[in-house]
Amino acid sequence: MSLTIFTIMIHNLIIENDSFILHPTGAVFWEKESKLLISDIHLGKVSHFRKFGMAIPRKVIYKNFKLLRDTLDYFKPKQVIFLGDLFHSSLNLEWALFEGFVNESGTSFVLVMGNHDIISRDKYQKIGVQIFDKLIFDKFLFTHYPQEEDNYFNFAGHIHPAIRLKGKGKQSLKLPCFFKKKNQMILPAFGEFTGSHVLKKTSKVDLYAIADEMVIKI
Repeated sequence: MSLTIFTIMIHNLIIENDSFILHPTGAVFWEKESKLLISDIHLGKVSHFRKFGMAIPRKVIYKNFKLLRDTLDYFKPKQVIFLGDLFHSSLNLEWALFEGFVNESGTSFVLVMGNHDIISRDKYQKIGVQIFDKLIFDKFLFTHYPQEEDNYFNFAGHIHPAIRLKGKGKQSLKLPCFFKKKNQMILPAFGEFTGSHVLKKTSKVDLYAIADEMVIKI
């Protein structure tokens, strides 16, 4: 997914009386607190598969970092909260790119640990990234796995939600989406080369699909 920050269409949403912005990269911006939520980038995945012989263009690696930089330039957040699966596997050359990105960004970073986050916590802490298993701010609970707790609205990732739209013929289109229930929102995967999982819309669910550089309520 390419990003031209001057032509995007964001979606504004009120959750628990706070204003949030859904961005077509899959990020969510909490306006009052200037916090940017990003889930499931899976940095290092391309390098991991290239190591084992898959013919994935090296330029895909740099797309993730360009996407990150463009999104931070757009919102200029005080803090970025990664909702897990920041790195796909063990250390590889993409760690150096991430370390440089953190040092140059001028913002603070938090990682809520996901199932793929196997790199030592010490490595993150040495470059100034704070580590948590879950995080609570005000009325909001931030986790990797979708999790429901009384009195909190949960932001989570892990599932890589998508919706399949069908036309009058046999054509269909799968789009990543923000999957929102009464007390929970599951973010789509931010990264390139991550895949997605189709979820069904019900009367109790709101879906915000990402098409090109637009966020559209379905």
